[in-house]
Amino acid sequence: MIIPIFIPHEGCPNDCAFCNQRTISGKSSAPSLDDARLIIEQYLENGTKKADQIAFFGGSFTGISALKQNEYLSLANEYIKKGLVGSIRLSTRPDYISEDTVKRLISFGVKNIELGAQSMDEEVLRASNRGHSGYDVEKASEIILKCGAILGLQMMTGLPLDNMEKCLYTAQRFCELGAKESRIYPTVVLRGTKLAQMYADGEYTPQSVEEAVAVSARVYRLFKESGITVLRIGLPDSAELRENYIAGAYHPSLGELVMSRDIRNRIEESLCGKKEAEIRVNPKFISKVNGNKRCNIEYFKNKGIKIAILEDSSVDEYAIKKEP
Repeated sequence: MIIPIFIPHEGCPNDCAFCNQRTISGKSSAPSLDDARLIIEQYLENGTKKADQIAFFGGSFTGISALKQNEYLSLANEYIKKGLVGSIRLSTRPDYISEDTVKRLISFGVKNIELGAQSMDEEVLRASNRGHSGYDVEKASEIILKCGAILGLQMMTGLPLDNMEKCLYTAQRFCELGAKESRIYPTVVLRGTKLAQMYADGEYTPQSVEEAVAVSARVYRLFKESGITVLRIGLPDSAELRENYIAGAYHPSLGELVMSRDIRNRIEESLCGKKEAEIRVNPKFISKVNGNKRCNIEYFKNKGIKIAILEDSSVDEYAIKKEP
């Protein structure tokens, strides 16, 4: 169990073209220490349960004052000392990382540091008004790993000037930089953002759900094969998100669609042109093999391919096994 504490826009030096943290998180302001303590106590049910981590999400945690950071971290550390929480996780910007900062974070019990890298392509970063470069991501990643924390790199697909090739380049660089975790966020156009104005002015064409699924499936596969844990695909569904959605790759089950597409791709590659095969999969993955509303089954049927799907608990969850 991870206890999320959202700190929207705190510490952010600028507004990225796509960003509306208040809509994404459903929070309009940073919680007070009392509010944060209440959130933790509610998750732990006043000490009767335990959690793996307390996570500070949203904004740029290391961009807020060191005093305020230490207050939040000290609060979380209380529960680590009590044996109720294992460690702390946080997200921040790559240009707000230094060796001294990371060492201080670790001293409070921070184990995982996620960087909102979004892209490693300089044109995409500039067009999205990120305010940092790919070099900043490289330097911050090196520092985090050197200090002994677990590195997470978050990426987005479908940003201004982005394409499949640039997304795959970003994913490959994440692997090379030593990331152990990632989140894949296809871009969603939200009210009150610069991207919404760019879309209205015809300066930006958002990804469709189908386009986002296609590129995210390839990124997901690259991460899995490189040992990177994918923590999330797509923004979490909420009433605020639905109310402020204008365009782009929003779907309440986007992660399911992406994983199903990845499996479909791997099955198709394994066929080597054959029109009939038996596929063995772990029972946990049967729903993903079938696809949303059995879309994978229909896909192969429409192509004249006969697939027999057999459950086999001996097959690794991510693997598929084709019978000769």
